[in-house]
Amino acid sequence: MSHIYVVEDDKNISEIESFALKNVGHTITECSCGKEFHKALQERIPDLILLDIMLPDEDGLEILMKLRSTPETRRVPVIMVTAKTSEIDKVKGLDMGADDYLTKPFGVMELISRVKALLRRAGGMEEEKFIKVGELFIDDEKHAAFVSDKHMELSYKEYELLKYLALNRGIVLTRDNLMDKIWSTDYEGESRTLDVHIKTLRQKLGEAGSYIRTVRNVGYYLDEEKN
Repeated sequence: MSHIYVVEDDKNISEIESFALKNVGHTITECSCGKEFHKALQERIPDLILLDIMLPDEDGLEILMKLRSTPETRRVPVIMVTAKTSEIDKVKGLDMGADDYLTKPFGVMELISRVKALLRRAGGMEEEKFIKVGELFIDDEKHAAFVSDKHMELSYKEYELLKYLALNRGIVLTRDNLMDKIWSTDYEGESRTLDVHIKTLRQKLGEAGSYIRTVRNVGYYLDEEKN
């Protein structure tokens, strides 16, 4: 099974998470602070990270940014765990690269289900390092996108959305499919988040933004021929 890092300063919650995940066969490493986590990370890259957003020595979002900016950990699935419930907190975490979000208190079965789903999605990720669609070029080794050789400043989720559309160029992807792949199946921000990201992507890509096509009431696809 998978090796999971539980990064949580609340000992009771950490023990509950660890016990539940061990019971379904996973190996667990518990870290009570950022310092312990970084030390563990030097010894082994985990298959998934449960990351509390409020740690005693380092903000969970800062750790997330470091993970996503480091090649070795960029693709490691991360579930943010927090007591914060506002949608803006969730959007911030997800847009910075979190794959899913759990709000305390949560049930053990929900935790196990989300971990299972995320590991399944991560295991099925396609590995295509260089993607070219018209004037758009994606260098996944550098996690960078270019239009006519000009580097595009994209957020983590904007980049992942663009890459997924490019990997499936010419194929209409449903809204549910995109939400499930780029965010999580039951993320409560719903498809408003998808629409905002599509709009922003089109603006940032300039003329190449027209590559992203809308299929009304269905979803989106990417076509190298401009409208």
